[in-house]
Amino acid sequence: MINFTARKYLENRMKKILFVAAICTATLGFSQKTQVQRATVAFMNVENLWDTVPSADYIDGTKDVNDPLFHRSIPVDSIKHLEITEEYKGPWSDELLKGKKVVRYQAQSDEFTANSKKNWTPEKYNDKLGKLAKLISELGRQYTNDNPVIVGLLEVENRQVIEDLIKQPALARSNYGIIHYNSYDARGIDVAMIYQKGRFKPTEQYKSEIKIFNDQGNRSYTRDVVVIKGMLDGEHVGIFLNHWPSRSGGEARSLPRRIAAANVLKAEMDKARTADPNIKLIAMGDFNDDPVSPSLRKHLGAVGEPSELSEKSPYYNLMTKLYKAGVASLAYRDAPNLFDQIIVSKNLYSSERLSPGYSVFKAEIYAPAYLVNSHGQWKGYPLRSWDGDNYTGGYSDHFPAVSVLQKEYKP
Repeated sequence: MINFTARKYLENRMKKILFVAAICTATLGFSQKTQVQRATVAFMNVENLWDTVPSADYIDGTKDVNDPLFHRSIPVDSIKHLEITEEYKGPWSDELLKGKKVVRYQAQSDEFTANSKKNWTPEKYNDKLGKLAKLISELGRQYTNDNPVIVGLLEVENRQVIEDLIKQPALARSNYGIIHYNSYDARGIDVAMIYQKGRFKPTEQYKSEIKIFNDQGNRSYTRDVVVIKGMLDGEHVGIFLNHWPSRSGGEARSLPRRIAAANVLKAEMDKARTADPNIKLIAMGDFNDDPVSPSLRKHLGAVGEPSELSEKSPYYNLMTKLYKAGVASLAYRDAPNLFDQIIVSKNLYSSERLSPGYSVFKAEIYAPAYLVNSHGQWKGYPLRSWDGDNYTGGYSDHFPAVSVLQKEYKP
């Protein structure tokens, strides 16, 4: 027979066990109903990712302009096997080249080869691919435990280098797709995007030309704004990739070129919001201007504080606060700048920690110690790949820009 003291002990013990069980059951029930899902959307300027094969552009104007075969990069040695209808000497644009089959030689086609001053060998190319893949795989990982879902890439030579990049072991398991258009940029460099096919489904993609002219009235060729719309984990989003004209000739003198780019980007973002007011927009890239520069602040209208967001000012620059705190993504002419930025529409910002749809959880310039030059004249700057014609074994002359999106997720 159990005495009174023992019985009370057992009753109290049982109550404690039931109480703990009730808490565990409630917690388990909540976790089953609500989970957190995150997605990293990032980009980086990869500093001249070129293969070792001299290339040229082949434009087959008999194809649709949105067909990748309309404008593609080809080895110079293969030109003799292609049909060419004329030696074209007019302005370069998709519209003017319709119906024509022509070749456009790249200004740097022979610069990145084993026989050039750069001595650009397959071994060096593969070294750079491996390092870039490692770096890209780290973007946002501490918040998501996964490779980034979407990555914009700037300064790529052609589609082939992107295919080589996503085959690297650090990226291959993510099953990345590629969106890429050849541009008429004088150096032959393009912008592109890779995306996890399992989480992002493109529905529309195209490029929007930036038309700028030099002092003589001749067209200066730069990178296009690439527009991609699709479904990110079931949400309608628009991605806008940018690599705006440089500050060559001086910041003030070159500013009108970036204002022209800002006007193109704003028109595309406004158009997307008009077509679908609920679409969530992310513009990212190397803008060759800081967040407070007139091109971004005045002409694009990207505000620097969430409190400034409104229907008239619907775009928020995630990098403005970082810039004001002294964060830089590169050094231009020995001065720190934050040219690498991510700008979002106001429906991607939420003051709530969690919301049913995606909102910005984190934004940063990713600069771990191994990406930073530790000594010499360029101490504290990005550990770049090139010092003149010498391959340094570094990564890039820019730090990557990263945003992490977060939402409540009910399986």
